[in-house]
Amino acid sequence: MSPETSCPWMGHLPRLQVRTWIEPVVASTQVAASLYDAGLLLVVKEYYDAGGSSNHSASPSTRGAVEDQQQRAISNFYIIYNLVMGLTPLLSAYWLGWLSDRYHRKISICVPLLGFLLCRLGLLLKVLLDWPLEVMYAAATLKGLCGGFSAFWSGVMALGSLGSSEGRRSVRLVLIDLILGLAGFCGSMASGHLFKQIAGRARQGLVLTACSVSCATFGLFYSLLVLKVPESVAKSNKALTTVDTVSGMVGTYRTLDPDQSEKQSVVGHPPPLGKGKPPKAIIALLFVGAIIYDLAVVGTVDVMPLFVLRAPLSWNQVQVGYGMAAGYIIFITSFLGVLIFSRCFRDTTMIMIGMVSFGSGALLLAFVKKTYMFYIARAIMLFALIPITTIRSAMSKLIKGSSYGKVFVILQLSLALTGVVTSTVYNEIYQLTMEKFVGTCFTLSSFLSFLAIIPIGIVAYKQVPRSQFEDITEK
Repeated sequence: MSPETSCPWMGHLPRLQVRTWIEPVVASTQVAASLYDAGLLLVVKEYYDAGGSSNHSASPSTRGAVEDQQQRAISNFYIIYNLVMGLTPLLSAYWLGWLSDRYHRKISICVPLLGFLLCRLGLLLKVLLDWPLEVMYAAATLKGLCGGFSAFWSGVMALGSLGSSEGRRSVRLVLIDLILGLAGFCGSMASGHLFKQIAGRARQGLVLTACSVSCATFGLFYSLLVLKVPESVAKSNKALTTVDTVSGMVGTYRTLDPDQSEKQSVVGHPPPLGKGKPPKAIIALLFVGAIIYDLAVVGTVDVMPLFVLRAPLSWNQVQVGYGMAAGYIIFITSFLGVLIFSRCFRDTTMIMIGMVSFGSGALLLAFVKKTYMFYIARAIMLFALIPITTIRSAMSKLIKGSSYGKVFVILQLSLALTGVVTSTVYNEIYQLTMEKFVGTCFTLSSFLSFLAIIPIGIVAYKQVPRSQFEDITEK
């Protein structure tokens, strides 16, 4: 193995292969997204709060009624906004994935980035020119018609998979997620402070939205002018492909040393390929597990901003930014989790650890009364990112590299479509239950997270025990 392959910082790499790294695009895009998400929430809150500001000096019961009315208004806005964001990519995302497989990988990255930029510009113009809030529906439509996050992230995953060997792909993809999390953390931490840079309601948030537009612009031009598509590592390891095709889900990530993993693949006994058990069945089970788990995550993420704005937490602008930043910590802890767990656990085990982590945190979140309890619940979710990332990595070993774009975008669109339904249902449930038990949605998410373990457990049962028992019998 050449030094360039084993160490990405050696040889003539800086001039050529550094340009294949997708991380700068991911980082700049996510900083823009985190600033935008926090800015949109605060702009919407200020918009609806302006109508009821005169009632803040009224009795506690009146203030409570105003707060509930504001919560319903914000929730109704996000129901429509999330519907637009989730449904419009269905018109274009698959075709962008198909075009990227057939013609050029950067198509599924650059076109969505253009949509991101237009959407960020929409919020900037709304703040700058005091346009009506409904303009954000049009901005979301433009973003969706350009492929949205579904097309963008499938393109990112395709480039990340092409530029890594099968033995290191799980770590490679979660490293991209780590960059995403670090960028989101920095953006969220700064969002509350940037939002307050201009005093007065008229243009509050102008600095924040301008920064978001700047970061989105950088990501678009970097992807157009600098980014290069990496050559597939799988071509140089074609002899090992048949050994690793199905074993990727039963423990090929036990070492992070690519040389060592190759020696184990060649010298050791290759695991059975499961004759009579087509990869399609395994892919289907992985799809089901990913979708159910994503339902739990999307529902929690959509309701959480509303939850922290009302009593008993009643966060201000800076606290909202800090709370969003806490959510990005899971990108760091999930990366460390994969780095450690991949040495001694199978993929299916890592997936289930992540699902248990999120389900337990969501259950505690349902009973949060103080701010410190919120952060404890978020800390329990420290491995919540592992499942979806590891499922993507496992799928990439069951399909050809030429099909990455289509398969990843189908998965992402499936998650997006179910996410739209989840967002609407969860917002309706939240409105119906916030006066009785505000943590109902989080309890439901906890149940779904544990439910998602079942299809993953079936994959583990079908792929692992039989080979282990055969080895024990032979000995």
